[in-house]
Amino acid sequence: MIGIEEARQYYTDSDAAHDFDHVLRVLALAERIGQADGAAMEIVRTATLLHDVARAEEERTGACHARVGAERARQILAGHPADKVEAVAQAIASHRFRDEVVPQTLEARVLYDADKLDAIGAIGIARAYALAGKRGQRLWAGTPADSLAESQSTDHTPVHEFIFKLSQLKEALFTDTARQIAKERHRYMVEFFTRLEEEVQGNR
Repeated sequence: MIGIEEARQYYTDSDAAHDFDHVLRVLALAERIGQADGAAMEIVRTATLLHDVARAEEERTGACHARVGAERARQILAGHPADKVEAVAQAIASHRFRDEVVPQTLEARVLYDADKLDAIGAIGIARAYALAGKRGQRLWAGTPADSLAESQSTDHTPVHEFIFKLSQLKEALFTDTARQIAKERHRYMVEFFTRLEEEVQGNR
């Protein structure tokens, strides 16, 4: 329904954590998961390529990028079969972690899982620190469990993000394939943030 180069044009103003490199990583994961689980791959690929088209708008206005992105996908895909367009839009609308919209179709669950996998492991840590730098946040701060600051706040750190979001993602996945991939990525994050605290305190 849409190709990589056509999709690339919609990500020219994205930040380092949500740029087209992120989209391509999620696409690789979505193809791996979708093929293993028997998903409709045309829907999975198109939804993945367009899933963050409204991310920059969320940064500017606070509007939910998943919902705005779903509507934008309907516009971009106008002229394609309506049932396929709606399947893509519904997958995009339900891919956000901090939302009450639960992915209902297999294709939506594949996108959700692939997107969450790119938020954990080594790449997840790198993305957390890229966003922290953009927002002027500290590398580490005290006992993070004592404070649940908003992710946009300078009081929030990547350690907060790990405790309150990233560490939960392994259990939030839908597909068996994604859960298997998540095990090693989760273990790596736990080891990293344990080591980080030890180094901060001068114990390593």
